[in-house]
Amino acid sequence: MGTDAEWLLRAIDLATANVADGGGPFGAVVAAGGAVVGAGANRVTASLDPTAHGEIVAMRNACLRTRDFSLAGATLYTSCEPCPMCLSAALWARVDRVVYAADRHDAAAAGFDDAAFHGLLRTDDSGWPLVVEHLSVPEASRPFDAWRANEARIPY
Repeated sequence: MGTDAEWLLRAIDLATANVADGGGPFGAVVAAGGAVVGAGANRVTASLDPTAHGEIVAMRNACLRTRDFSLAGATLYTSCEPCPMCLSAALWARVDRVVYAADRHDAAAAGFDDAAFHGLLRTDDSGWPLVVEHLSVPEASRPFDAWRANEARIPY
């Protein structure tokens, strides 16, 4: 079993090593029951995948390892405060806790725009650099109708 500080140091070590391996300076560890169930580092530029943040990679690994999409009971330790995407993923994964080291301001000082995204999501979306619009079409409920009718569905 590790302490919060020990798990956090593992995430920081992953982030630091990842820089030398062509990745970004972000790492994460998912721990549950006193053991690591997933770990990952930022591979955005290395894999050309904008969703390959350290936290996302760690949660994907943890879910594959535990064979469950729910990480209830787990803690996500991350070298830096999670961006809104990663926080949302942690919510979807039902992680119990998130513990981070550096914050969004540290990331911004290193050239990462996490702080801007945190601020952007606190504003009305009309000011975003991305257009978000709703188009109502009669077929919009079709996927949900199919979901409700599927007796083999797995709720989440």
